[in-house]
Amino acid sequence: GRHSELRLCDLNEVPVRDLAALPKATILDLSCNNLISLPSDFCSLMHLVKLDLSKNRLQQLPLDFGRLVNLQHLDLLNNRLVTLPVSFAQLKNLKWLDLKDNPLDPVLAKVVGDCLDEKQCKQAAVKVLQHMKAIQSEQDRQRQRKLQAEREMEKKREAEQRAKEAQERELRKREKAEEKERRRREYDAQKAAKQEMEKKTKKETVQTRKPASSSRPPQPPRHKPSWSRSVLRVLLFMLFCILCTLAACKLTELQRQPLCVSVNTLYEDVVAALQNHKTLQNMLQHNSQQ
Repeated sequence: GRHSELRLCDLNEVPVRDLAALPKATILDLSCNNLISLPSDFCSLMHLVKLDLSKNRLQQLPLDFGRLVNLQHLDLLNNRLVTLPVSFAQLKNLKWLDLKDNPLDPVLAKVVGDCLDEKQCKQAAVKVLQHMKAIQSEQDRQRQRKLQAEREMEKKREAEQRAKEAQERELRKREKAEEKERRRREYDAQKAAKQEMEKKTKKETVQTRKPASSSRPPQPPRHKPSWSRSVLRVLLFMLFCILCTLAACKLTELQRQPLCVSVNTLYEDVVAALQNHKTLQNMLQHNSQQ
């Protein structure tokens, strides 16, 4: 009728390009070949309604097998399948399924049942779809949980990063404050040392000035020369007075006065005493000769 059928024999692999180039058949019979696997682009034959892959050596179906969304009848009898791809759950139009004579996973085999007649094969399609949908839902949940866990982990990492950055900021702030405090202490210490130095210098200056003022009293030795000069002046003056007196008593009429008599007598005694010295004697003789 309205379904076009295509049967291919003696195949080791599926010629998908050739199939895609042919008018779109809705029924494809690939049974009794030596197919080990189907190429991934096989799933682009989305027009297929009935597919017979029985009596091959298929070990697995392509991961995106679920793209064959129009598939209603699927025969996988006598292959080497253990599991079905999760995308199988998307074959929402599947009404008939035969998975006999496959080394199926025990859980899947239990779901499939016997599939010995039309009714059982229809039930197998319904049950397998439900089973694969449940697996897909569980996988989606796991994926969601994983994504959620990753998001939470990312949030945790971000929170930790923020906390770390805040801690680093706080540490930098504290270090800055400590540095500021250290500089202030250094400045205060320098200021105090400077003040102490100024105080010490001032004290030393006062002390050095005091000896200067206290050393002034010993300055009278300066006055000593002036004092000796005064004494010398007095002595010279007295000598001058004596000489004048002597001259007056010798040469003037005052020589007969009692004072002059005493002076002249004293003078003569002195001269007599000095004449013992030869030099003076000569000098006196010379003077007397004059």
